[in-house]
Amino acid sequence: MFVVVNKFILARHFDGVVLWPFIVLKREELKKNPVFMNHERIHLKQQVEMLLIFFFIWYFFEYFIRLIKYRDSYKAYSRICFEREAYANEKDLGYITNRKFWAFLKYL
Repeated sequence: MFVVVNKFILARHFDGVVLWPFIVLKREELKKNPVFMNHERIHLKQQVEMLLIFFFIWYFFEYFIRLIKYRDSYKAYSRICFEREAYANEKDLGYITNRKFWAFLKYL
């Protein structure tokens, strides 16, 4: 895992993005936020499990289906199973070590 800080790569509403093996952050101080970093590490694990390309295909497919359903981009994003898993477990700093394979399916 490599952490890169670059405020120009990310869109205005995003503080971080994971593009395995990189976590790209908008601001340096986010590196020191254990909950935020745990959220991003959960996405790293998801991407590895899905062999990267399938993660992004699933992520964008689910986003567009939910966008059609909710007609709201934030609602669509927040209801993606990968995001639901990450938000539900970001405060559990030991989650990654105990996480079951394809745990995101529980959040569909």
